[in-house]
Amino acid sequence: MPLSDVAIRKAKPTDKVQRLFDGFGLYLEVTPAGSKLWRQKYRFAGKEKRLAHGSYPTVTLAEARERRDEARKLLSKGLDPADHRRAARAAAEDRAGNSLEVIAREWLDKQTWVPHYRVKVQAWFDNDIFPWIGARPIAEVTAPEFLRCARRMESRGAIESAHRMLQNCGQVMRYAIATGRADRNPVTDLRGALATPPERHHAAITDPKQIGGLLRAIDAYHGSLPTKIALQLAPLTFVRPGELRQAEWSEIDLEAAEWSIPAGKMKMRQPHLVPLSRQAVDLLTELQPLTGRRQYVFPGGRSPKVPMSNNALNAALRRMGYDKDTMTAHGFRAMARTVLDEELGFRPDYIEHQLAHAVRDPNGRAYNRTSHLPERRKMMQAWADYLDALKADTGDKVLAFRKRSG
Repeated sequence: MPLSDVAIRKAKPTDKVQRLFDGFGLYLEVTPAGSKLWRQKYRFAGKEKRLAHGSYPTVTLAEARERRDEARKLLSKGLDPADHRRAARAAAEDRAGNSLEVIAREWLDKQTWVPHYRVKVQAWFDNDIFPWIGARPIAEVTAPEFLRCARRMESRGAIESAHRMLQNCGQVMRYAIATGRADRNPVTDLRGALATPPERHHAAITDPKQIGGLLRAIDAYHGSLPTKIALQLAPLTFVRPGELRQAEWSEIDLEAAEWSIPAGKMKMRQPHLVPLSRQAVDLLTELQPLTGRRQYVFPGGRSPKVPMSNNALNAALRRMGYDKDTMTAHGFRAMARTVLDEELGFRPDYIEHQLAHAVRDPNGRAYNRTSHLPERRKMMQAWADYLDALKADTGDKVLAFRKRSG
């Protein structure tokens, strides 16, 4: 007689294992401890074998019968249900091991970004990708799935971040292809699918007369000495704010008047050399007794073991009365690029190289960190002298400088 739910519920454990048969090899095994386990007896290749189908009531009578029937179909095709189950489990484990999240984390671990950018990318994945498609086998993720994730970001106003996130996903897919976990990159199908992010410019003062006023305001700044000197060095070196605040004394050679920034701190992942003007050396020499025995030139206010916060310079500019639409810490780069070209007439490739932009020679080769170093030393000193002249000129007439040739 087939089993019923009533009979199963009434079955009580005894001191021996009981077997309650349902039909076609399916039976319920009642253990002395009270467990009720579904089993199926079958023969394959002349041998009697058994297959487990879970426990009651987690697996109901109807579900157990469905599993039994699926096993019988496999037997009719000449397949062993137990072998088929092991193969399916192995495939599931392989799929889990090759999920988008697993591959993306593997890719992330291989990146050598500056710490703050790594945190940003990790947050994008953790918040906007993994919860939605992280468990999907990477080889099966489709372009529409990536697009839905990007559009969630876009809908909350993070348009630029959505574009960058798709770029990162494309890099993960290329890594998966290179390591044999995927065959193609579906992200390439999404070109033009998102709204174009608005062009973003860092506010900068480029008018010589206003630059003089800004420099005088910086000299009059009443905050901490490290912050003040960082503000004074920002126009003299025009490095990126993150590179400035993370400067370490081990990177600076005051005798040689050079600051050598390692590749790991640079946006382009290439080492960069900053010739230091006489004025820059004087400022660092002034600061050295205070922070020179520490790792960072500009240590954080709460702990000397970490660098100055990434908002310190902008916050100082705000306290000086310069709002975000007038001047930013990043704006010192645009200031230098514009004035060195338009007012002092230095060659654009010297300027771009000193800005650590990707510059190539006429043969298409990338310049290295010491390319045009003598010329860049002269440019950095001329720039510092020009800034001193602007700062000293408090009248209505801005000091005129003759443009350099060549």
